[in-house]
Amino acid sequence: MKLSARNVLPGTVTEIVAGAVTSHVRLDLGGGCIVTAAITNEAVAELDLKVGARASAVIKASDVMVGIDD
Repeated sequence: MKLSARNVLPGTVTEIVAGAVTSHVRLDLGGGCIVTAAITNEAVAELDLKVGARASAVIKASDVMVGIDD
């Protein structure tokens, strides 16, 4: 598979929390970095995602917001 996105972060699925329509999938990227993605339950099934599986977070965003505590 080739993608135009340049931010492809390989990791391991550590948790899948299924909701009514979407699931939160946590990927351990190593070095203490965890990424959580909200994807459809259908996508979880189609990708056959399971805890312990290798997967990649593909990040394509036109905006990144930064915040600070008051």
